Amino acid sequence: MRSSILFILLFNTFISISQNGPISFEPGEFGLTWTWTVFENVGNPPLEIVGNPDQTGINSSSRAAKFTALQGGMPYAGVESAHALDLGTFTLNPNNCIVKIMVYKPVISNVGIKFATAAGASTGELLVANTLINQWEELTFDFTPILGLPSSSGIDQVIIFPDFQNRTSTNICYFDNITFGVQGPPLATPMTPAPDPNFLANDVISMFSNVYTDVPVNTWQTAWSQGTLNDIQIQGNDTKKYSSLNFVGVETTGSNLLNVSNMTHLYLNVWTANMTEFRVKLVDFGNDLSYAGGDDSEYELPFIPTLESWITLDIPLTNFVNLASNNHIAQLIFSGNPTGSGVVYVDNVLFHNVVTGIETIQTNDMKLYPNPVQNELSIVHEKDIISIQVVSLTGEIMLVKKDMTTEKMDVSQLENGLYVCRTESESGEIRQFKFIKE
Repeated sequence: MRSSILFILLFNTFISISQNGPISFEPGEFGLTWTWTVFENVGNPPLEIVGNPDQTGINSSSRAAKFTALQGGMPYAGVESAHALDLGTFTLNPNNCIVKIMVYKPVISNVGIKFATAAGASTGELLVANTLINQWEELTFDFTPILGLPSSSGIDQVIIFPDFQNRTSTNICYFDNITFGVQGPPLATPMTPAPDPNFLANDVISMFSNVYTDVPVNTWQTAWSQGTLNDIQIQGNDTKKYSSLNFVGVETTGSNLLNVSNMTHLYLNVWTANMTEFRVKLVDFGNDLSYAGGDDSEYELPFIPTLESWITLDIPLTNFVNLASNNHIAQLIFSGNPTGSGVVYVDNVLFHNVVTGIETIQTNDMKLYPNPVQNELSIVHEKDIISIQVVSLTGEIMLVKKDMTTEKMDVSQLENGLYVCRTESESGEIRQFKFIKE
């Protein structure tokens, strides 16, 4: 009796850590005789096991799975194995959480993989885009962020989305050689904080920074987000860390709606060790100030980050071309690739103004001359000025003057062009004067 109990325990332990793989569709190997069911693909033509369309590349297998992604099918049309019978029952762990699949496709689009349990729990799909057309390519899906979650145990089904997109044509996609591998080394993390921005406070609406006073934000992770937020510090500097990132919403709704119509740029710092694409979306709720009121507008921009380095995104608001206005900004949404496993650090999220159209001001208590100027600029003032900055039209601070014992400023080293002179008084009053260097 004791030996039978021991056998059962050992058997259960085995199935909890093992899965039937690799899946290669070759005779006598896993995948060929499995029960594959196609879903959300109009008439759901069955998955076919056919000859390899190209044995000269990285895939020398004789057979592969052929999925016909119909133009009228849903973006998430896919194919799934039968529960328990095919894949076995197992737990994702450090020895099997790196899943790879070979694909051969006529288009570039996301490929998705997810796992499910008999009870209906799911890991959620991870999405990775192929980069080659009509060539075999191996894609890697990192399920490390799923480890330890309830959905990581009792897995008995694999679901594959060969062409996860809104299709404009019917696409024949092949996949093969699904493997389960060992967890890689831990991702690198930023050792230094993001660089501080140097805009004047009066030119900034800050959502998150250690430099400026932040406006109220409802949440940095909405309930509908798919990702994990951790508020961390890097050398004492507050930073947002998003992991297992599919998409995450930041909201400034209700009384916190942002009017950034006087701003020219959205600015933020981003650091990632594994994201090949990072996307930023702005959403304006329109005059009714509510979601889905009929006058919402939004636009998303993609960026290719430099890995393991802080990058600065200083985005002209005019690049968000489909925004009807900037008067009611309610959502800022981050997403990117790989979908579901991206890790990104974000800091210094703010809107700022680059002054380009200020009229030259000559008043009784302030005068700037000569204008245009070649070498020496005179700033005559009656107020208590404590500093003067010369700023380019892109917002770069070119010169700083804090010695007020003389009213003259050497601008001879500046390149010819239009500049803004900013003065700050003891009371904090900021005044701006436009001048031309020639």
